[in-house]
Formats: sequence, C-alpha cells, structure tokens
Amino acid sequence: MPDKTSIHPQIDETNVPRHIAIIMDGNGRWAKQKGMPRVLGHRSGVKSVREVTQAAAELGVRYLTLYAFSTENWNRPPAEVIALMNLLVDTIKGEIAELNKNGVRLLAIGDIEALPKHTFQALKEGMELTKNNTSINLVLALNYSAKWEILHAARVLAQKAIDGLLQPDEIDEAAFESALTTHGIPDPELLIRTSGETRISNFLLWQIAYAELYFTPVFWPDFGKQELIKAIQNFQNRERRFGKTSEQL
Repeated sequence: MPDKTSIHPQIDETNVPRHIAIIMDGNGRWAKQKGMPRVLGHRSGVKSVREVTQAAAELGVRYLTLYAFSTENWNRPPAEVIALMNLLVDTIKGEIAELNKNGVRLLAIGDIEALPKHTFQALKEGMELTKNNTSINLVLALNYSAKWEILHAARVLAQKAIDGLLQPDEIDEAAFESALTTHGIPDPELLIRTSGETRISNFLLWQIAYAELYFTPVFWPDFGKQELIKAIQNFQNRERRFGKTSEQL
C-alpha cells in the first residue's frame, strides 16, 4: 500500500519505474480538433514535455525517454519537418536555464549526427550545458528507429569481429547492448503511448522486451502530471512475473 505520509499518496513511491519511455502522439490531431495548424499542436506539446519531466523527477523517475522524431517522420510534409526542427532548436535553447534549475540532464539517442546542422549543434550544446545535472535524465529519441539501431549495433559488432576484437561466440546480450545507442541507460519498465493508438511504431524494440505497456486516448498536449500519475498507478497494479509464476514471486 502507498505510504500515506508520502508527498503523492496516490502512488507507492517505493515502486516507481526507474525508466519511463513515452511515445508522444496526437499533437496534430489535437490541433486539428481546435481548428489550428498542426505546428501549433507541436508547440503546445512542449508544455507537456516540461510538465511531465518535472513531475517525473518529483516522483523519483530517473530516466524519461521521449520519442521526439522518428526516421519515418522525415516523410511528413516538408514544411512540418522544418517547423519541427526549428521548434526543437528553439525549445532546447529556451529551456536550458529551466533544465539546469531543475537538475535535468539532457541526453539523446538515434542517428543524431544526420540531423540538420543547426539542430545537431543545439542538441550538442544542450547536452554539454546540462551534463552535470543529477535529478533526472531526459533522453530525446531523435531521428530514431529501433530497426536502424539494431542494424547499427549488428554492424558495429560485425566490424569488431572482422578486426579480430570479438569472436562470434562472445556476442551475448551484454555485448549487443553495448553497441546500442541506449548503452548505459537502463531498459524502460513502463512504455506510455498517448492519443489512443496501440502501436509501438519502431520504438525501443530491444529495450522494451519486458516493459509494461500503457495506452491512453489522451492527446499529448493534454497529458500532464495527473495523467502520468494514472499511468504509474496502472503500472503498480500489475504483477510483473518475468516468466515466473505468481507463486514464485
């Protein structure tokens, strides 16, 4: 049972996921419902990023990974892609002071070097300026694809084998994980997707092997602290067996 003296009596603070990953979905549909351009939906979604990050840190989450831009998103209308890249730059630059104030360390996964130069540079600067923060790690998945990541890891290990640095029979889970862009980041225990869609959409396919999945109809711009608490409550009401029986737990 949750500790009633807790700051958040709705949840058991001894059983908060160490790592939560979120597929932020529904910005465009949220804007469309309100008769606004899609880009304004993305701008409104930034407020949710800020609120959820602060709430996650307050609740004791150590890693929060947000699916910000997938490799498939390049197929969107060019004007929207440009707007998203510019929004990312503006957001990173505009949030640095707040991130440092709240002890948020910015990290990124994905093929980030293939991002537009100004976007990549802003991201690098943001990570450098927040590298000493210890409250929570905010991981942005940018130009990310789980299939790309797995293929990239396979190529890295294959090259090591060619170079004589690794034998094929030495490739185990630990070796494979060391070649992923998430190396050093614990696997998510909870994956949340907003907007009512019930797909994984090529996100962290290796890492979420044992994650609990939580789908909500709430569009991302409307997803805030209370919605995050609902997701964690749902997580805490599940029995995580990892292949065992209930009696073995």
